[in-house]
Amino acid sequence: MINKLKKYNTSDEIMDYEKMLKRAQEQLPKQTSSGERFEIPKATGRVEGNKTIITNFKEITDQLRRTPELIIKYLQRELAAPVAIDGPRLVLNRKLQASLVNAKIEQFAKDAVICKQCSKPDTTLIKQETVTIMICSACGARNTIKGKI
Repeated sequence: MINKLKKYNTSDEIMDYEKMLKRAQEQLPKQTSSGERFEIPKATGRVEGNKTIITNFKEITDQLRRTPELIIKYLQRELAAPVAIDGPRLVLNRKLQASLVNAKIEQFAKDAVICKQCSKPDTTLIKQETVTIMICSACGARNTIKGKI
């Protein structure tokens, strides 16, 4: 009975494992993320006549972890355009380039989402009388936000 058992060479097993590992790594999808835990979202949408429609506004608000009203107030003031919400979409009553809208969303994230000390997005906003304070739950920093928000 002992003669019927096939003897394995441990070097063959290691070679087979390395071949399988290499094949599995080749089949994995390429990494598309920059490695950052938080990436500022990009607005996607289209222009219809004199209106700019941002189709992923709900995703932007979820990713920034701020209320839609706060982001709308900021965009209205910065883009000088009346704004309306249409379900998960945002309608800007002005023809705007995507690069301008994305620049304003990025500026909002830098001003009201990302901590000035540790550069992490783990912040909350608290309104105290006439001042808005951003408190970071990662490092504990407290920063006042300028009147833009």
